[in-house]
Amino acid sequence: MNDWRYNDEKMKTRQNAYIILLKKFGDQLDDNGVPIYSMKNITECANDWVSQGNVRCDGIVSYFKAYYA
Repeated sequence: MNDWRYNDEKMKTRQNAYIILLKKFGDQLDDNGVPIYSMKNITECANDWVSQGNVRCDGIVSYFKAYYA
């Protein structure tokens, strides 16, 4: 399968997006120790970011806050 969404460049961008989102939102807990942001939202945001044609991760934190938080 030769899907443009999963070529080497897109996978590297997706990985960078995922790392940025995990560092920013992955360890935030509410008062009861429950994660505030789900891994599902973090993963979907990274995937959507790349699928929309972004080749850099500038702005992904703001994008996450606007659409997934």
